[in-house]
Amino acid sequence: MKSTGEVMGIDDDFGTAFAKSQAAAYGPLPTSGVVFVSLANKDKRSMIFPVKRLADLGFHVMATVGTADVLRRNGIPCEQVYKVSGEDRPEGALDIVDRIRAGDVDMVINTPWGNSGPRVDGYEIRSAAVAANIPCVTTVQGASAAIQGIEAALRGDIGVSSIQRLQARLRDSVAQ
Repeated sequence: MKSTGEVMGIDDDFGTAFAKSQAAAYGPLPTSGVVFVSLANKDKRSMIFPVKRLADLGFHVMATVGTADVLRRNGIPCEQVYKVSGEDRPEGALDIVDRIRAGDVDMVINTPWGNSGPRVDGYEIRSAAVAANIPCVTTVQGASAAIQGIEAALRGDIGVSSIQRLQARLRDSVAQ
């Protein structure tokens, strides 16, 4: 289980429950718009299918140079954006933190690099996402859960049930 803070989502399937928990903590997951993706090298391969799914759902994908290269090699169209540091950036060009602050991004998927690599960039990206009150996912498992939640929202499957009704459904399913 991954922590979602001081909230909980309950439903019949994991994606819907995750979407409810995120809505309670940060506001609802977006069902369209722009998703920014910047991944640790160890996560790039396992995120190809989830990011492709977002693109198939109509999201515009933005990514930093290394992530963008991997996505494009695997047939996923994306817009390459500048990192906060470490790149030659034309004068006046916006970096990803500027884009988040400007409201150009609806969701962030940013997996931390671990004990080496550009930790400052990731910290700045995640901090900007939190400050802008947009969903920020930091694990491969969280990204997959978020996508399941987005799909549930697009299907119209996210609703309210009383705890008694959910308990009765659970009791009925165990009895079968």
